[in-house]
Amino acid sequence: MSPAYVLRVAEDPADREACFAVRKEVFVGEQGVAEDIEYDAYDAGALHVLAVREDGVPLGTGRLLYGEAAADRTDGDPSVGSLGRLAVTRAARGLGVGAALVRAIEDAARARGLTAVDLHAQTHALGFYERLGYVAYGPEFLDAGIPHRSMRRTL
Repeated sequence: MSPAYVLRVAEDPADREACFAVRKEVFVGEQGVAEDIEYDAYDAGALHVLAVREDGVPLGTGRLLYGEAAADRTDGDPSVGSLGRLAVTRAARGLGVGAALVRAIEDAARARGLTAVDLHAQTHALGFYERLGYVAYGPEFLDAGIPHRSMRRTL
C-alpha cells in the first residue's frame, strides 16, 4: 500500500509558501519560535522538500543547505550538507512523513555529490534521527530557546 502523500521538491512559489506555512504552524504556532527568526536569508537558495496529502494539503517540509550556505553549520566542509527546518503537521505525525522527508533530503544531498548530512536536532527528537542513522556530537546548545544537539549521517 502506498502512502497517502507524495513528496516533491518545492520549486514553484505555491509549494514554497506551503513549506513556510507548515513551518509557521509547527515552529511558530506550536513551539513559540519568533516568526522573525524562523525565516532567514538561506531560504531563498535552499532546496525545500514538501510532503502533501493526495488532496493537496501540506503535511511536512524540510530543507537542505549546501555549499557556502551550509559552511557555518558543517565546519566549512563543502562535502557536507545541512538538513534543517524539518517540520511535520500535528495531524500527519506518525505516518512516516518525517522519515520520508529526511530520506528525500539525503537523496538530494547525494545528487549534489555530498558525502554526509549534518543537522541540529531538538533534543526531544534525538531518538528519531538516531533511528535514521544520525549520530550526535558536541555539547547541547540552545537555538531559539530550545535545546539542540548537532548530529551527522554519512551517506
